[in-house]
Amino acid sequence: MFYGRWIALFTICVPLVAQRQESRTSIASIESLIRSHEYNQALGVTKAALHENPQDFQLWTLEGIVLSLQGNKQDALTAFDKALSFSPKYPAALKGKVQILYETQDKRAIPALKEILSADPKDVTAHEMLAMLEAKQKNCQAADEHFLLSAEAIKTHPESLETYGYCLMQTKQAEKAVPVFEQLAALLPEKSYPKYDLAVALLEAKQNDAALKVLEPLIAANQSVPDILSLASEAYEAVGNTPKAVALLRQAIVLSPTTPSYYVAFAALCLDHDSFQVGIDMINAGLKRIPDDPSLYISRGLLYAQLAQYDNAESDFRKADQLDSAQSLTSYALDLAEIARNNPDKALSDVRAQLKAHPDSPSLHYLLAKLLWTQGGASDEAMNSALETLKLKPDMTEARDLLADIYIHSERYKLAIEQCRLALKESPSDQSAIYHLIIALRHSSPEEQSEVPALVKQLSELKQSARQLEGEKKRFQLVEQKSPPAQ
Repeated sequence: MFYGRWIALFTICVPLVAQRQESRTSIASIESLIRSHEYNQALGVTKAALHENPQDFQLWTLEGIVLSLQGNKQDALTAFDKALSFSPKYPAALKGKVQILYETQDKRAIPALKEILSADPKDVTAHEMLAMLEAKQKNCQAADEHFLLSAEAIKTHPESLETYGYCLMQTKQAEKAVPVFEQLAALLPEKSYPKYDLAVALLEAKQNDAALKVLEPLIAANQSVPDILSLASEAYEAVGNTPKAVALLRQAIVLSPTTPSYYVAFAALCLDHDSFQVGIDMINAGLKRIPDDPSLYISRGLLYAQLAQYDNAESDFRKADQLDSAQSLTSYALDLAEIARNNPDKALSDVRAQLKAHPDSPSLHYLLAKLLWTQGGASDEAMNSALETLKLKPDMTEARDLLADIYIHSERYKLAIEQCRLALKESPSDQSAIYHLIIALRHSSPEEQSEVPALVKQLSELKQSARQLEGEKKRFQLVEQKSPPAQ
């Protein structure tokens, strides 16, 4: 790895200032044995020296180095920790510990790296390693700062360049990501994924013509990668070449007919160009292959709404809500999702038992309401549980969305409208609240129904934004096979 030079430096070249003549002699002997790759003998001398000087952090560090070189990582880590217990800021022990932890991307390396940088802020290797670990922890803002401080070092490190570019995109710095992906593409000219990522960044930076220049050779070389075709479709649409955009997206759908995002992208094109029935026909084709994807129903519902076929739109929104509820119980209960699918009675029993122990937990009340509603029936109990949730936590928009759905199904539309508006006040981009509001308003006064077209437009725009975000996440996973990191 790129940090490999660390181990060489501190195993051979780190000056160890001994406090006693006998320690100095032992350390010099151990270092000599390490240089000669006589690790077993070096370990024996180290242990003998530690028997005489059990608190010598330098000897503990050397033991950690020898054990690490022998591949005994766990014992080496123990030795480095022992050294740090006697000298918490000792650079060689910190670097040895980091070396081991970083190999498995263990976040425990982060505080050790920060200690190293507090002593030497110009250590570019530490900055790069810390950036990679912060990125893995989804702390891209911190990662960006450390990547910037190691910019010269990462020029020849593909994995670091890719991660830096990704983090810049995550922190909405597409223009800064462009030169990073250009470096990656130049470093790996035989790979397509750096060019793909570069095109994503260019599109996000509104450099649409430049994105096409990158994508067109990829399409010419290989027209069998649907993600590339889908991205190129987006680029052609951005420069006003809609026929080409449609053709490429159709080709992507043919190549991968069970990928929902391609149908959703096609529906978005149809919405933008008032080709509503064409979009409905394509979504219908998609639903034959993937009948349980809520995004397709929402897309078709939006298309129906543009044709003023509100009954069909409402039906699709209801179906999307039903499917979404079935697929994801709540963010608080991922551990109960499998139980609910396979043994719903046990899931309910578990939640009720938890509520007895924690009666003031809004998440448990919400989970009970969601489970009851997902399994059908018991709507009064589901409603009461949702109301109790909001009593305990008024800003919980998920509970308001659920309550609105319950009210709609029991034809209490005014109450549903009230919950939707409260949810949207708290979270203006709450898509569930918007399509629940569309449904409820459809059963209200003509004056209130006049609000529906604007809501349909708002929901369409939110779906488009969500699709773009989902696409960005997917795009940066389009890595064929990463080259081994530079030494």
